[in-house]
Amino acid sequence: MKQIWTTVKSVLKDKIPGHSFRMWIDPIEFREDCGEVVILSCPNSFSKKRIADNYGELIEAALGDAAGRPLTLNLVVGPAQEEDGLAPSPDPQMKLPAMDIPANGGQLLRQDYTFDQFVVGKNSDFAYSAALALAARNLGNQNALFLHSKTGLGKSHLSQAVGHHILKSFPEERVYYITAEDFMNEMTSAYRCNNIHAFKEKYRHNCDVLLLEDVHFLSGKNGTQEELSNTLESLMNANKKIIYSSCYLPSEIPKLHDKLKSRFTCGLISKIGTPDYRVRLRILKQAAKTGACAVPGVVLEYLASELTEDVRQLKSGLIGVMARASLLGSAIDLELARDVATNIVTNREKITLDSIKRLVCKYYDVSMADLISRSRRQAIVRPRQVAMYLCRRYTDHSLQAISKSFNRYHATALHALKTVEKEVKANGPCQKHVEFLSQRLEKGDA
Repeated sequence: MKQIWTTVKSVLKDKIPGHSFRMWIDPIEFREDCGEVVILSCPNSFSKKRIADNYGELIEAALGDAAGRPLTLNLVVGPAQEEDGLAPSPDPQMKLPAMDIPANGGQLLRQDYTFDQFVVGKNSDFAYSAALALAARNLGNQNALFLHSKTGLGKSHLSQAVGHHILKSFPEERVYYITAEDFMNEMTSAYRCNNIHAFKEKYRHNCDVLLLEDVHFLSGKNGTQEELSNTLESLMNANKKIIYSSCYLPSEIPKLHDKLKSRFTCGLISKIGTPDYRVRLRILKQAAKTGACAVPGVVLEYLASELTEDVRQLKSGLIGVMARASLLGSAIDLELARDVATNIVTNREKITLDSIKRLVCKYYDVSMADLISRSRRQAIVRPRQVAMYLCRRYTDHSLQAISKSFNRYHATALHALKTVEKEVKANGPCQKHVEFLSQRLEKGDA
């Protein structure tokens, strides 16, 4: 039977794309023949689930064809059979504690941002496979990956999943997870404290895996770009692993040095698209299961069909349904789901570039002419930046379209987004303004 499995692998190699075969099928090993059942071993639990979901029927059919009789496939996690008998059954995979995981440097890794918690679909299949291959050291000579998607589609999840996998499989590896903004702030602080040598030593020689988020923040930051470019060159020459993430492709980031742009594009570039209905439904099912809440299937199907923008909107709808049911003491049913989803979708549809401009002008007591003028007075600049931020957050317009509607360049709009994002994260003076205006928009008061 072991020879039959070797034959089957050869057959499957011709039917499955090369990168998928190397990632999922090649590591499978024959373990035991139990008459009509063939037991095959997988390296870990999430590869077992992935193989069963996507290739189980194909493998079972190929086994039956090769053996000349129907066979049942049984996938297990653990080593294959050794010469002196079966290897001891592995301990079940330990669950991570309900806390975020510290990396060796930078920010914490979210406890739930792992590969087995990521719902894979056509929109993210290549990005997921590439991230897992890099984490498992199965990506050949490629040690860099650039994840690109709109906000809320999972690039941070995949980036942190790589960190989780490496810390678990190779605990001696030094993993740094950090945003581009924090990298810049740390570098600036190192210069001020006359400690730049330690900073360079940390990232160039004491880092094995760098997970760098929101690299578009570096637009126009010449000093940081130069330092990061040199750091990346050191890491690449040492064959270290790097994952970048951004809402924009490297070619779309303005005021980016050619040298740094070349670093970003020298590895794989993978886009995560908007999930289709089937993937959205699976995301909701997993979220409901994780939240230990019994949500009727018809409610999940309705939410999946109505909330189509991104994963965050999906989960927001599910949370809204569960919260409303809890507060009202009512059952989770289709009528309740309709109220929540209709409120989300209707309000979003009413939000346009012009409605946001009108609301901001009214709130800050400025005229529409001032808002789109060339004025650089702070009393005009701040409302304009907030308006651009809200336009990007609540509409589907591209950054180019938003900047054009404000009579500005693409780089100016990007700078406005970064400025407001920074203050919102830091709970700065602008944070309460944005929060109030967001509530007005979401309530349909624009």
